[in-house]
Amino acid sequence: MIGGGGREHALSWALARSASVDHVVCAPGNVGIEGVAERRPVDAEDPAAVVALARDVAADLVVVGPEAPLVAGVVDALTEAGITAFGPTAAAARLEGSKTFAKEVMQAAGVPTAGYWSGTDATAAKAALDGYAPPYVIKADGLAAGKGVRICADRAEAERAIDDALVERVFGDAGSALVIEEFLDGPECSLFGLSDGTRVVPLAPAQDFKRALDGDEGLNTGGMGAYSPVPAVGADMVADIHARALQPVIDEMARRGTPFVGVLYAGLALTSKGPKIIEYNARFGDPETQVVLPRLTSDLGLLLEACAKGDLTTAGPVTFGDDACVTVVMASDGYPSSYPKGLPITGLEAADALDGVTVFHAGTAERDGAVVTNGGRVLAVSATGNSLALARARAYQGVGTVDFDGAHHRTDIAATPTT
Repeated sequence: MIGGGGREHALSWALARSASVDHVVCAPGNVGIEGVAERRPVDAEDPAAVVALARDVAADLVVVGPEAPLVAGVVDALTEAGITAFGPTAAAARLEGSKTFAKEVMQAAGVPTAGYWSGTDATAAKAALDGYAPPYVIKADGLAAGKGVRICADRAEAERAIDDALVERVFGDAGSALVIEEFLDGPECSLFGLSDGTRVVPLAPAQDFKRALDGDEGLNTGGMGAYSPVPAVGADMVADIHARALQPVIDEMARRGTPFVGVLYAGLALTSKGPKIIEYNARFGDPETQVVLPRLTSDLGLLLEACAKGDLTTAGPVTFGDDACVTVVMASDGYPSSYPKGLPITGLEAADALDGVTVFHAGTAERDGAVVTNGGRVLAVSATGNSLALARARAYQGVGTVDFDGAHHRTDIAATPTT
């Protein structure tokens, strides 16, 4: 398991529970992952270092969690070395690495999505705003650690966002090109699909909460919580999304000679005209993974290996339990802007001991034998229950048990599920 955040903790936890898996090594991991996996140091974005580690531990399967190693070609290097790897090649990971490329693929595949403009010139970008009505959606083309999207209420704000990216270069190379999009109104939803390069199988839908504060106020973050299932997204809608937005993209990528193997993450807006794609990611989402995997009853190890070996049909059906799951992110004071590190965390063991509760570590470290904060999103407290209401109550009970100086969280995760 390559990576060290909350998503990788959840994946390591689920893989460790899989009957097909004897041992999990997570690199570089985090202090929380030590409970379910052996940790090894590695530069996750150095393909040669990842290959060397995989050989050293005699890995049967390497699962690449974050987007940056995928775009850096880690899966390419593993495959060339004859090591079975789950995740897209660098060419296929462009679905996440370049929003312009993703739009071109969607257009070719007939996927329902927002109208868009893309380019590299600030003057042309500002002129392109004439074709859109507020709110304006301004996106950095490349990877910007989840901070490259601006929803701008008026023209002046949109023009500032364009200057920030193309003139001031606040996103570095990731913002050297921009995408301007039509705003898609309606609640958002995430749907993961596991693909073997030819076929794709959807997992359970989830809904996450991007804004830092209650009521969807405050700055955009990497995600402050999530829940699954989503009442508004039943089996019929999942089948429709699969048919119109997942399989066509897998088909188009194969047609281009860059088959997509791994997780195709569809970020959707449930508009009045039906589901439309906001963006694709090329890996499991965070914190949605922390609510989808606790509900999975299939063997995750078998599923990921089958994808990596090119035939999902060998792993059997993908099944989920009836329980709901809710996760609440506990973040550092100041996140998503600057925040302190190294603050002691208490109550972790007590929270993990609560019925149905699992605490996934995202930004933690160990100092003098104690667990301390080491990131903006520090923990994701997940809980299952036979209803969303019970899962939510248990998750917030867990949150109330854990403490660190300046900890903040949203209080409205899954309070009013989308129906």
